[in-house]
Amino acid sequence: MANGRNALVDLTFTLVRVVIGLLFACHGAQKLFGVLGGTSQLGHTKMMIAGIIEFGGGLLIVLGLFTRVAAFVASGEMAVAYFTVHATHSFWPIINKGELAVAYCFFFLFVAAHGGGPYSLDGLLRRKL
Repeated sequence: MANGRNALVDLTFTLVRVVIGLLFACHGAQKLFGVLGGTSQLGHTKMMIAGIIEFGGGLLIVLGLFTRVAAFVASGEMAVAYFTVHATHSFWPIINKGELAVAYCFFFLFVAAHGGGPYSLDGLLRRKL
């Protein structure tokens, strides 16, 4: 029974990692390419860097490639976004509309600690070695 439970946990983690990674990549696509209802931010250095982290990091997290590093950088970016954009209006996320930044920050911090899991390119590479 324990193996069945572990397989379900691994599969569920993979599904959550992929979905949240795709959502995060969409934020980067908005900033970089002006798609999905966004405006290209290539003229603003900080927003361009954020777009690269979000798009590239999101895709790496989806694939499970260099997952720990990508998730750690993404977590840090969301912490910076919270404190430089949202917290300037109020400390409390419910008031400053920063709930998503906080949720991304802590989810990616968890992924950085956990790794990509067995259903990831990192896991595949680990098995081959």
